[in-house]
Amino acid sequence: MQFKRRENLKPSEKLLVLVGSKNPVKISCTEDAFTQAFNRSFLVEGIHAFSGVPDQPVGDEQTLLGAKNRAQNSRGVFPEANFWVGIEGGVDEDAHGMFAFAWIYILGKNGRKGQAKTGCFYLPKKVADLVKNGMELGKADDLIFERENSKLSGGSVGILTKGVVNRSAYYEQAIILALIPFLNENIY
Repeated sequence: MQFKRRENLKPSEKLLVLVGSKNPVKISCTEDAFTQAFNRSFLVEGIHAFSGVPDQPVGDEQTLLGAKNRAQNSRGVFPEANFWVGIEGGVDEDAHGMFAFAWIYILGKNGRKGQAKTGCFYLPKKVADLVKNGMELGKADDLIFERENSKLSGGSVGILTKGVVNRSAYYEQAIILALIPFLNENIY
């Protein structure tokens, strides 16, 4: 069985992708992921979009809801776009400690939806303790690692991997995975 790629559009037609965030990392990785996935260029813009969840979501349910809300609220603000993307970072705990992850949620103009989760990584106890006490992960990282606005650059994953995996690369793969239903419309 051969799979057809989505979009019968001319390569010159620019499609608009709205990201439910003004964070430059989230905008840039979305552009890179869409460009790689579809092998074409996109106009990608970020807008402020309400997540409807706490600043630091806890658990899959709350984090995915934040990503969905960002995508849906972006569509509400500018329904003329072709795609709307919500990216929401979250934390959770298990017997080994607190870990971080993110959910990606994508809406398409045709009503199609896609979602995917990044890989998870464990946080140092000092950072986890601050997050447990109500501090957002990015602010905890800044305090512990003596950074400023680290979530606008490499983020926790960049700090902890010493730059081997930065926040953009971390999100990019999950965005591409969330695009699978759009890349394979004939089977989704």
